[in-house]
Amino acid sequence: MSDLKLAPAKNPAERLPHEWEAVLSSWGEPRYRALQVFRWINQRGVSDPALMSDLPKRLRERLSADGLMQLAAAAETHVSEDGTRKIVVSFQDQQLIETVLIPRGSVAPDDIYALQDDEDEPLTSDTQLTQCVSSQVGCAMGCVFCASGIAGLKRHLSAAEIVSQVQLARSSLTDGARLSGLVFMGMGEPLHNYDSLVRAIVLLSHPEGVGMSLRRMTVSTSGLVPEIDRLARDFAGQVQLAVSVHAADSDTRSRLMPINKKYPLPELISAIRRYPIPRRRRLTIEYTLVRDMNDSRAAAERLVKLLSGLRAKVNLIPMNSVADTTLCAPDDPAVDTFQRTLRDAGIDTFLRRRKGDDIAAACGQLALRGASRKVKNEFAQTPGPKL
Repeated sequence: MSDLKLAPAKNPAERLPHEWEAVLSSWGEPRYRALQVFRWINQRGVSDPALMSDLPKRLRERLSADGLMQLAAAAETHVSEDGTRKIVVSFQDQQLIETVLIPRGSVAPDDIYALQDDEDEPLTSDTQLTQCVSSQVGCAMGCVFCASGIAGLKRHLSAAEIVSQVQLARSSLTDGARLSGLVFMGMGEPLHNYDSLVRAIVLLSHPEGVGMSLRRMTVSTSGLVPEIDRLARDFAGQVQLAVSVHAADSDTRSRLMPINKKYPLPELISAIRRYPIPRRRRLTIEYTLVRDMNDSRAAAERLVKLLSGLRAKVNLIPMNSVADTTLCAPDDPAVDTFQRTLRDAGIDTFLRRRKGDDIAAACGQLALRGASRKVKNEFAQTPGPKL
């Protein structure tokens, strides 16, 4: 990661210490001020210069004039019966996104939300949380089982806005709770906003900031092949990868996920086979089960063949309810048969429990407020315009 080349910072809040050092030096400030400013923003979650009490007034005023300000606020917080919390985040332009905090004690040990691999100690306490982080306002991918893409893509989030979700979550923690892992699988396709995602990961992993280990971060993708290869080069496999496959044949996958038409399934599988997986780690294959589309025993057998020889675990997700679609989850016997078929073939497979379903915080349910469908979908109750 030492050779990682970042795109320029778009906002003062996303500068790294060496970048702050260059800026502050040009203002005639001593070098040590750079780390002070960085810690205020990234360790304490404070981007309002007026609150940076150990900085001289002249510097606080200069930081304000430079555009440093608090970028995000928690507009709403919803708490599920299972302890999951959804925070609705408002940005300076009044755009809203959603981020979710999931207690680790309420998920299966193998679930991606547990972020546990073979070398990790078990983490099952309800005081340890995994945060599902958004990367875009809306989404351009148009997956038919996901609410985030109903209105299409409104805009990318900056690195500072991505990090601000984590800062808001940390400031809301009580009773000894701590953030133990991050999954970039909220609203948006993370790899579609690659430069901002990478800078956010670097900021969040910096030891003078949040200090989150790279191995405690997972990036989920619908299958952007060139960016999977970039992520592999940039982080040498230290950032965990979760790939949304959702079908083991191209025709079905194209119906579920339009991205398959640009990066067909064979290209995607080749890319994830190239992804450098550290010893004792595995990729996560995400597979949303949709009734009468990809949930048969034959579909499970095709998935077994597709994943042959790949060091991976499969995360099965019975489709959560999403407005404006006729699609739904299979019944329990079909889910059990699918899971058993994979396990009998020697593939570690686990079922994602519904987390936060009662507050629309479960997988695939994060959506823009008041959005209407903009992406054409043959399963939509009210079809939209052609792409």
